[in-house]
Amino acid sequence: MKQIEDRINGLVKDMLTDYEGGRTIDEVKSFDHPDKEVVIDIIYSLRRIIFPGYFRNRSYRVYTVRNNITMLLEDVIFKLIRQISIVLRYDEELHDIDELTLAKRAEDITFAFLEKLPKIREYIETDVQASFDGDPAAYNKDEIIYSYPGLFAILVNRIAHELFLLKVPLIPRIMTEYAHSQTGIDIHPGASIGRYFFIDHGTGIVVGETTEIGENVKIYQGVTLGALSTRGGQSLRSRKRHPTIEDGVTIYSGASILGGDTVIGKGAVIGGNAFITKSVPAGAKVSVVNQELSFNFGKSGAPAKQQLGQDDSWFYII
Repeated sequence: MKQIEDRINGLVKDMLTDYEGGRTIDEVKSFDHPDKEVVIDIIYSLRRIIFPGYFRNRSYRVYTVRNNITMLLEDVIFKLIRQISIVLRYDEELHDIDELTLAKRAEDITFAFLEKLPKIREYIETDVQASFDGDPAAYNKDEIIYSYPGLFAILVNRIAHELFLLKVPLIPRIMTEYAHSQTGIDIHPGASIGRYFFIDHGTGIVVGETTEIGENVKIYQGVTLGALSTRGGQSLRSRKRHPTIEDGVTIYSGASILGGDTVIGKGAVIGGNAFITKSVPAGAKVSVVNQELSFNFGKSGAPAKQQLGQDDSWFYII
């Protein structure tokens, strides 16, 4: 046993020495860090508020909606003020502010955010409707609310986006990255998304920070709404790097639309696996041409190839 204890003490000594390297990962902050588990808990409490008849809080035994919402809001307010107070220290202008002033700032932000809940609910109602209207595999709206990963990712984005607009550091990104880990859908909290947004299947979707999405937009799995290049690093911050998707656009699986100057016009349809770095006019249909299917029959016959047929109303943009 003493031999194991000596080896443990040796490891502790080595780690303490390693912590003295002066690197980013060695830094011990002079203020608290946000609690990721608390932030995730806030997401689920807000979901209960947004869908009062769907997700019950087993911690509370109450018999009226009013009592339930009151307790949920009190819980969210307490937790959110605390977490926002912590992360406001990441703002250099607030780094040395006194605790009382910081808490008041966090309180004001929290209530400003909670006042946006009716707007979030309005938008989410349209997202549920868009999912039902756009998916013949959906038999009812309850199925969408309870089980669709796309709706959950949109819900978290709409919550995080309002905090992002209030310039809350870190917390919005924790929220959307949690949704990313649960759904495979990566939407930056800075992305602006209109009403009636439908994500079908969803896995592998990436939506960048400065993306602007209009109303009645539908996107499928594997779609990237990204930047042309990030080689400029931090010098690109706050610049429009991601595309604008106007109303009524449909983007099929695997398509990549890149660049801050790229605008997909109203009602356009982007075919699967298209790679687009230039604007597309309203009403256009974009597809990849000259694809070939190869049939390999092995030893029993020679390989055969067949060009995929294309509708003449589609065209290819590079």
